[in-house]
Amino acid sequence: MPLPKAELHLHIEGTLEPELAFELAARNGVSLPYADTDELRKAYDFEDLQSFLNLYYELMAVLRTEQDFADLANAYLARAAAQGVRHAEIFFDPQAHLARGVSMGTVVEGLWRALGSSEENHGISTRLILCFLRDESAESALETLDAAKPYLDRITGVGLDSAEVGHPPVKFREVYEAAAALGLRRVAHAGEEGPPAYITEALDVLGVERVDHGLRCMEDPALVERLVRERIPLTLCPLSNVRLRTVDTLADHPLPAMLDAGLLCTVNSDDPAYFGGYAGDNFAAVHRTLGLTEDRLRELARNSFRASFLEDDEERRARYLAEVDAYEFAGDAVS
Repeated sequence: MPLPKAELHLHIEGTLEPELAFELAARNGVSLPYADTDELRKAYDFEDLQSFLNLYYELMAVLRTEQDFADLANAYLARAAAQGVRHAEIFFDPQAHLARGVSMGTVVEGLWRALGSSEENHGISTRLILCFLRDESAESALETLDAAKPYLDRITGVGLDSAEVGHPPVKFREVYEAAAALGLRRVAHAGEEGPPAYITEALDVLGVERVDHGLRCMEDPALVERLVRERIPLTLCPLSNVRLRTVDTLADHPLPAMLDAGLLCTVNSDDPAYFGGYAGDNFAAVHRTLGLTEDRLRELARNSFRASFLEDDEERRARYLAEVDAYEFAGDAVS
């Protein structure tokens, strides 16, 4: 039985495994420029964030109908449940679908076919977070938020993702102010490839409550001190960092130093179909490679529930935390 955990940094489009991509392509009459799943997997040797994003957006072409999005989410939930995920706060990228002529309703209703019954079918509670693409315009982000208004009963918060360098958080001040006025929670990717200043800007300008990635905060001791003092969660994605060359090897990852500094770190999978592992795989990898103790792993699991947007259900949060406290490690079974 795996260690109970929450997943707080997960792009649903990034869970599209090659097998499902080919299945959906056949269903929808979409031609993929790969002979088979083996050839597609070979394309997953990324040089950097942009080379990953190019493939990521290319494969989205197979997602057309509500059923496609439901199948995608159910496939993720089944894998996540097998790796101990009890709660998942799931990102989606509506602009990437709207640009292809797929409506907001198709995306949200399709995802909700799976998420609306995720606890009954998979034992996982869920939240949905709408992400804006930072390499698109601020005007496009505002239009996207407006298109989402009929579905806000199913959307917990907003986030900011895609290519970070050259797209500072301040660009999205207006849409984040609008989201806050609608009562939406706010997170943003910052300090993955972008500088520590982007983290500060996300906090001060966008009012984010969690920082996605954030590992470059370690370059700014004053920022680290602030993040510790204000208990701002960081949603780290170790295997993603290695695949996108943010760190050279997993052994170089700053996670142990971040925990030692008192940062509220969580471990997540980001885009697991592309980066070689789901949430439990990331836990197992940092345990094995970074030598994290069972106490540290339990701390990471506790952090994941503490950082979750479960303020509307503190009883559930307490129940999940109790599961972590009661967990008994058996050998290397941390995933």
